[in-house]
Amino acid sequence: MHSVAVVLAITTFVVNAIVALIGAWGWYRFESPRAFWVLLRGGQAAAVSQALFVGIAFVAGARPDDGLYWLYAVLPVAVGFLAEQLRLTVAPAELDRRGLPDAQAAGALREAEQHLLVRSILHRELGIMAISAAVVCFLALRALGTSAGL
Repeated sequence: MHSVAVVLAITTFVVNAIVALIGAWGWYRFESPRAFWVLLRGGQAAAVSQALFVGIAFVAGARPDDGLYWLYAVLPVAVGFLAEQLRLTVAPAELDRRGLPDAQAAGALREAEQHLLVRSILHRELGIMAISAAVVCFLALRALGTSAGL
């Protein structure tokens, strides 16, 4: 079981590290690379796979030397969920910041302003999700370090 835990933790780390790096680069350049969003879902899938394995390992009676392993292996799913919830607040906050009551009001803006609004929303969303991927990297490394004895 330990070898599966190691592979899942490393996979979760690597995919989310790539996501965090692409996200940081895209955020810096004020771009929203498609590869980021595709890989982000892959990183989230890796985190869910790790959490599913943890559930199976726990039910099967496996016990790591360090009980914090359970927390480090499951917490990435919670981090991803929280980041998605924060992401939902971005568009309304950006509209509010510009004094627009709703998305329909954005339709009255000039086309260039509409594009800037969309890019601003994507920029903030990308930043949130890139940071969450970096946090997941840290947690995956901690899961790797505490998985001994599993």
